[in-house]
Amino acid sequence: MSKQLNDNELARFAEQYAAQWNEADAQARRKQIRELWAPTGAQTLVDPPIEMRAEAERLQFPMPPLEVRGHDALDRRVTRAYEMFIESGEYEFAVEEPAFRLPAGLIGVSWTMVAKADGTVAGGGFEVIGLDDEGRILSDHQYIVGVR
Repeated sequence: MSKQLNDNELARFAEQYAAQWNEADAQARRKQIRELWAPTGAQTLVDPPIEMRAEAERLQFPMPPLEVRGHDALDRRVTRAYEMFIESGEYEFAVEEPAFRLPAGLIGVSWTMVAKADGTVAGGGFEVIGLDDEGRILSDHQYIVGVR
């Protein structure tokens, strides 16, 4: 059973989701992850980068699902994304709109990576998120715009 959020909670949830990826302080980031995610929460990258898929195909391996599970793995995942995209100070992640309800008790979150200097959109994606009964993320399927 997942917790159903009201409109205000959905808007706050989307902002908190983006904030964890932008957080510079490692200790604060870990705290955000533990508050936002269930202990067994998992994020699955649904459509990995083309280079990764091509290399797996070259080696004759089917593309396995890319998943991180649990607070420690999620901390490493979010930290690495921060280092790759945010740490330079050039970009930040932002939600395009408040999170919204999807069928089956799921939540949709649309996000972008924008240049701080002028707001130019450099990338983005969409998350399909399932919550536990305490309102923490149990599952997160991430789709990156422009990968397919």
